[in-house]
Amino acid sequence: MVNTPAEIWKDKIIQFKKKCQSILQLSDSIRYVGVVNAYGRTLTGIIRPNVKPLLKSEQVKNEFFVISTLITLRRDTVSAIGKLDYVLLQHQKVSIVIFQKDDMTYYISIDRTEKDTDKIIAAIKKTI
Repeated sequence: MVNTPAEIWKDKIIQFKKKCQSILQLSDSIRYVGVVNAYGRTLTGIIRPNVKPLLKSEQVKNEFFVISTLITLRRDTVSAIGKLDYVLLQHQKVSIVIFQKDDMTYYISIDRTEKDTDKIIAAIKKTI
């Protein structure tokens, strides 16, 4: 039996959610993991239990829109400078790590108290 486009999409969302759960389990320092499409729309996202979000709903929408726009505009430079490995944004309270895979953006926030961010990033790359 052939799945409908809606069923295929639902299966993809479930796969993204499972991947987000796997990433969240890599470290207690990971606060949030989400998958955002090319338009900045959240497809799935998981906040670690007992973690208070730092951004309000409208701020999150704006953040994801900016990130997706940045990633989309950078696609034109791939042939000149190579494929994007990841983006690391360092803030006072959190580090944001952004990965791109198959036109989807993985947005992960890590507590700045984490000392071994490189190890977490390497583990995330293997998971994605």
